[in-house]
Amino acid sequence: MKKAIYPGSFDPVTLGHLDIIERSSKLVDHLIVGVLNNNAKTPLFSVDERVNMLKEVTSHLPNVEVMSFSGLLVEFAKEHKVNAIIRGLRAVTDFEYELAMSQTNKVAAPEIDTVFLNTSLEYAYLSSSIVKEMAMYNGDISKFVPEAIIEKVRQKYKQ
Repeated sequence: MKKAIYPGSFDPVTLGHLDIIERSSKLVDHLIVGVLNNNAKTPLFSVDERVNMLKEVTSHLPNVEVMSFSGLLVEFAKEHKVNAIIRGLRAVTDFEYELAMSQTNKVAAPEIDTVFLNTSLEYAYLSSSIVKEMAMYNGDISKFVPEAIIEKVRQKYKQ
């Protein structure tokens, strides 16, 4: 069985993330979307909220499982007997960082490969940070996040 992890913060999940998830789910038998619980950051959404949002927007993909993790990605991958880590690349600037991470992960877990997917051109500029900034100033985020997420983001900025 080909099994992969697509890790990230997903704070919030964007259409770019969803594009990578949908495309990745066609490449493997089982895709785990790993939501990082990073104590060094202060996310807009709790890890449980992010997991639930991802479950909602990926419910149409039967081979996708969403779960949270903390600590090292390769340890999470080993624990779930994963063959590959999937990473999305938006621009050349992403590649340098992602290459270093993939090489480090390869040393730590030689049995796990990293697969890079180019982000679809329509989402190449998109990031969760852009979504949060637009939402903070009451901008239209409907072209950036799945419809089910729009009101959840808006509510965070009304609080």
